[in-house]
Amino acid sequence: MSTAVAAEKPKKNAIVAYFEDFKVLKDNPKEYWGVQAVNVLDSTAYFAMFQTAMLYLTKDAGFSPIHAGYVYTLFSSIITVAMLASGVVTDMLGVRKSLWVSLSVKAIFSVALGMLGVVQSVPGRRALIVVALVCIAPMLAMMQTVFQAANVRFTSQRSRSAGFNLWYLFMNAGAFLSGIVIDGLRLHYHKPVSWIVGFGAITSILSLVVTIGAIRSDHQVYGPGETKDEKPKSEASGAPKKGAITRLHEMTRERAFWRFIALTAVLLGVRAVFLEIGLLMPNYWIEVMGKDAPIGALSMINPFLIVTGLILFIPLSNKWSVFRMLTVGAVISSLSLFVLMVPWHAFTAIGGSQSGVMQEVAGKAVVASPFMLAHFWMSAIMMVVLSIGEVIWSPKLSEYTAAIAPKGQEGAYLGMSMMPWFIAKMAVSALSGHMINRWSPEGMGKKLEAGLLDFWHSPAAMWLILGIWAISGPVIAMLAEKWFTEGAHFSNEAEAKEPVAEAAE
Repeated sequence: MSTAVAAEKPKKNAIVAYFEDFKVLKDNPKEYWGVQAVNVLDSTAYFAMFQTAMLYLTKDAGFSPIHAGYVYTLFSSIITVAMLASGVVTDMLGVRKSLWVSLSVKAIFSVALGMLGVVQSVPGRRALIVVALVCIAPMLAMMQTVFQAANVRFTSQRSRSAGFNLWYLFMNAGAFLSGIVIDGLRLHYHKPVSWIVGFGAITSILSLVVTIGAIRSDHQVYGPGETKDEKPKSEASGAPKKGAITRLHEMTRERAFWRFIALTAVLLGVRAVFLEIGLLMPNYWIEVMGKDAPIGALSMINPFLIVTGLILFIPLSNKWSVFRMLTVGAVISSLSLFVLMVPWHAFTAIGGSQSGVMQEVAGKAVVASPFMLAHFWMSAIMMVVLSIGEVIWSPKLSEYTAAIAPKGQEGAYLGMSMMPWFIAKMAVSALSGHMINRWSPEGMGKKLEAGLLDFWHSPAAMWLILGIWAISGPVIAMLAEKWFTEGAHFSNEAEAKEPVAEAAE
């Protein structure tokens, strides 16, 4: 009987079902859409700054690559640490006031960073740049917690999932637009990188205008049939709440927790690739493609493929094992670094005599040598491979977290996963200047083109080391799949077994 019932209710096409889910967004007020407009503006400025931070510190601010790496380490450390406290501050102030505070401070210090990069005669200029970065970092952290709080506050229970999906799409749209900003200011208007960093002031002011016009309430949104002030069963029943220390102690006694931390640790190399793109790639691209390298165009490949790839990949996402997709996707992303190890002569056939490729991408006339074109195509292919892997593995990491974590502890597990990442992030940031200094110093491109660099002094050695670190993690995870998945409950695999059980009945 159950089989017959199942036959009467055929499943909808996954893509159709995906877009139908967005119908529930009619529950969301104008405040939600205002926050998403701010999300696009803020993401555009943030990713533009992230992609050019090391260039700003070395080219405009005058730091050595090594010291620039240390400054960026301090900056990113404050962002990460501030996120631990910014959630509490956001809850106290509310979405509207938190936006006012973070956007106002960000606008002021974005202007300061831009001016300090251009005006070199200011006494103590480098120290002031460090101070400005230290002041702007907590505001960047607060913006992230504001978005998370707003996505909960301005969505109903039934629209929340679609609301978060749309937030992620808007964020990637901002990342895509940041590439246009980078190449537009650098190549079309011939402005220094300081203008890109200072661009955050414009987006902050525009975001404040949106805040004034569209975000006027902090009230929780409820959909049809949802009741206000719903409390968890444990609170409603009068059960005593557990303190944070008690919860942490209980987590550390669970074997599932250590499996989760172990997987997070082995995948650090893959996650670090995205950090390396911002810290290492811009300097590398300028050395191998010249000062007019299309940094923005190359960085746009990833967000474009993520947005389109996630939509196209939805029908396939539940057809295979969650853990298998996680590891296979991570391997694919890791392999992207090995593309950069291939001798550049192998890519000259792709570009051929199409010197107009770089002219069109950069938006200005550039005499592109075969060496420059080869590295353009090499980098573009690398970004495509990286993005294909990310589409596969990135969503599955969150799904694995939900599957391995005990009921009600998913958020705690996700929070704890940031600790190993924080350590790795600091290590990569601190070493980035040293890696640039050794493998992508000024003048490296000319020596590489002339064949004057041996392997261990060429960028290929850097990509080999980082590639081995990246790919070793998912390989270890594949070999230990049984241990990593012990006790996990994956919804798609359970659903795959359901029709068999019904037929047996």
